[in-house]
Amino acid sequence: MEIQREIINTLKTWQNSRRRKPLVLQGARQVGKSWALKRFGKECFDNVAYFNFDTMPALKTDFARSKSPADIIKVLTLTAGTDILPERTLIILDEIQECNDALNSLKYICEDAPQYAVACAGSLLGVALGRSGASFPVGKVDFMMLGPVSFREYLSAVNGRLSRIYEQLDCAAPVPEAVHQQLLEAYKAYLALGGMPEAVADYADTQDWQAAMNIQESILQSYSLDFSKHISNKDIPRVFQVWGNLQDQLARDDRKFRYADIQKGARAREYEAAIEWLCLAGIVLKANAVETPRLPLSAYAKTSAFKLYMNDVGLLCRKFGLSPQTALLGDRLFTEFKGILSENYVLQSLVRQFGTRQFYWVSGNTAEVEFIVQRDNRIIPIEVKAADNVKAKSLAQYRQKYLPPLSIRLSAKNIRRDGDLLNLPLYLVDRISETVG
Repeated sequence: MEIQREIINTLKTWQNSRRRKPLVLQGARQVGKSWALKRFGKECFDNVAYFNFDTMPALKTDFARSKSPADIIKVLTLTAGTDILPERTLIILDEIQECNDALNSLKYICEDAPQYAVACAGSLLGVALGRSGASFPVGKVDFMMLGPVSFREYLSAVNGRLSRIYEQLDCAAPVPEAVHQQLLEAYKAYLALGGMPEAVADYADTQDWQAAMNIQESILQSYSLDFSKHISNKDIPRVFQVWGNLQDQLARDDRKFRYADIQKGARAREYEAAIEWLCLAGIVLKANAVETPRLPLSAYAKTSAFKLYMNDVGLLCRKFGLSPQTALLGDRLFTEFKGILSENYVLQSLVRQFGTRQFYWVSGNTAEVEFIVQRDNRIIPIEVKAADNVKAKSLAQYRQKYLPPLSIRLSAKNIRRDGDLLNLPLYLVDRISETVG
């Protein structure tokens, strides 16, 4: 099964942009970056010239010799054994974080050879960009982010009929009840399967949950191997401690990350670098607390108060050791795990739609709204209720205090509009950005 990824359309827009710059595609390991670029090249260019700095380390020497685009194109042409033509060839530089000279060369390609289409990717590119600092060609590249397969993409892979209905839904009107129930069942399955492309593709072909779980376990192991391979020796133990403690932090009612839960007497400065590495690697998602929801939200975020989630809800299921039946049996998932998986699922979608910096609202110890997002000059509170019990005081308190023109509640209930409060079923979270305009 080949999954149709929405990023292909975004890449086509980049290809046709008048101000196109070399592209840097970021994302965690095994979310499909290389596949997406190759697929895009196959669909939209006459040919693809693919280079991988991990498997072709000799290329590093060639990029160290010269930053001249003419020299670089000549070397790449000889290496590929095929012509590299302006506008007609997509040049893919994979695992580019392994070669800082190649990263820096993007500046000169942007300035002196913009007619060449160059796209870069790397499993730890976020870490490399954070490390390279001022040497990186700021302003000379276009950035994109690719995450795991979304629920929307998953649905198109496993149930074409239901996917077509999903795309036709009007988010202002109730969904026919039979369709609503089918989509809820698909959503529950997605919570267990998650969106790692290999797991989704295998499940779509075989319906084999055990095989999907084995793939998830393999991905988690590959993440752990990255810790030992790419992190300085002094930081490795702390990264492993944060990583191993993540699901325990989320299992608490308030989800707030506490250093003392990692190790008695632990301090922030001892673990900040470890958390930053996990976030830059795209393995962990972070949401900061905001007490005063004003624009811009980032200016009012509390850096000392945050929650850490997994980059993929299916991988979180594996870290919890949950069986797929826990999701498929329905209410057990919601009652026993208190919405942890639903929150993680929602955050993944918000990151795709609104960017990596995400926030939640707190008012002392009395109220909390799971997420608040910024769209233009609006702040939209989003409450997440894992089941169909939507009684909660926090969102009501937020609305009474700040009078937002729109509030969203995500739950297992059908679509309903109550004045400024829009109730959406959880399976429609991928359509929030188009719904709010």
